[in-house]
Amino acid sequence: MTARRLTAVDAQTYWMSASVPSDQFLIYAFGQGTTDLDDALREVRERARACDNMRLRIEDSGFWTYPGWVPREVAGDQFVVHDLDNPTWAGCLDAVAALDADQLSARVLTWRLHIFPCIGGLPNGTRSGTVAVLQISHALADGILASALAARLFGRDDDVPTVTATPTRPASVPVLALQAVRTHRRLVRDTESGSVPPQAHSRPVLQTNRRPEGQRRLRTVVCERHRVGGPTVTVGVLAAISAALAAHLRELGDAPSQLGAEVPMAKSGPRRSNNHYANVGVGLYPDAEIGRRVQLIAADLAARRRRAAHPAMCAEAAAFAAVPAPLLRWGVQQFDPNVRWDTAIGNTVVSSVNRGRADLRFGDSPVQLTTGLLGLSPMMGMTHGVHGIGDTVTVSVYAADSSIGDIDAYVERLADELR
Repeated sequence: MTARRLTAVDAQTYWMSASVPSDQFLIYAFGQGTTDLDDALREVRERARACDNMRLRIEDSGFWTYPGWVPREVAGDQFVVHDLDNPTWAGCLDAVAALDADQLSARVLTWRLHIFPCIGGLPNGTRSGTVAVLQISHALADGILASALAARLFGRDDDVPTVTATPTRPASVPVLALQAVRTHRRLVRDTESGSVPPQAHSRPVLQTNRRPEGQRRLRTVVCERHRVGGPTVTVGVLAAISAALAAHLRELGDAPSQLGAEVPMAKSGPRRSNNHYANVGVGLYPDAEIGRRVQLIAADLAARRRRAAHPAMCAEAAAFAAVPAPLLRWGVQQFDPNVRWDTAIGNTVVSSVNRGRADLRFGDSPVQLTTGLLGLSPMMGMTHGVHGIGDTVTVSVYAADSSIGDIDAYVERLADELR
């Protein structure tokens, strides 16, 4: 395996994790099977050893250079079997929420698989099964890549997305910077003429943007794909979140008329880094009638994609990729997690990933559903995950008491909207 340095985007993600923990938790519930637990784990371990992405750790040798990916053999410390006092779906979600406080050290290992056997009362009606949780460093993978790696562990042989980053020569940095300036001027002209949508405006902060304090809780709502309204699952769930969250916040004394969401959106073009996405702001229009709300949300997402496709964005990304390591490292160190703002990209994060066919297995146990835990940050005390596999969509809600109050009351509202 040839060692390579982290791209600027992935290095920034790694360095930022010291201030804002960013491990992802991909949750898969499997039905009952006959395979012995040790045999099932042995199969997963062998699949991990056959995947280059799963045999890496980070080596960060100094201020003047970028960190590098170096080999790290798959070992026993990457597999943990948990014996819960409350082996139910609710108890399992509580245990996963507790794992969020135990972030990985990517210099030692970049992923770990947690196994919760004999979990009763899975939310799709299955009496009991095994829940597997892949904890993975965000520097190693974004949501799409992490889902592909998890699928590889659980039996899918599809190709894993590959990174096609090319080294930038120092002499080309001024040229890339000049090109970024020129294309940005073009973006300004195109925005003023109306041929490119304007940048999304920030939203007034609400209770959900409070610093996460108190107990952190994870909940899920499971539904069939065809029952989610809207042109896409993402739009349909955003519309449901809009109604449920606005009603909940009004009861807490907030004025959510400008409610919005921060949505991770995959970038177009070749994958230049492990993290191949950008966060965009989308209005949720809670005061609009449901049909109109769906149209407005879909239009916002389309506008963000159109703006992201402008040549200025590609030029900006190329220039950022060429930033010298000391300068980027210094910039990350200037981030102060204690600074508060009056506005934010959104009032909640909503990350949506389709995890494909329901063909995954743990041993011979078939996958029943998949969901995830999206971490919180100093300005975001509530996140949503939208994950589909086969015909089943699961919406997760992860929030701190300081940001949502009674999370079960909110989840009940959300479930009603999704029905």
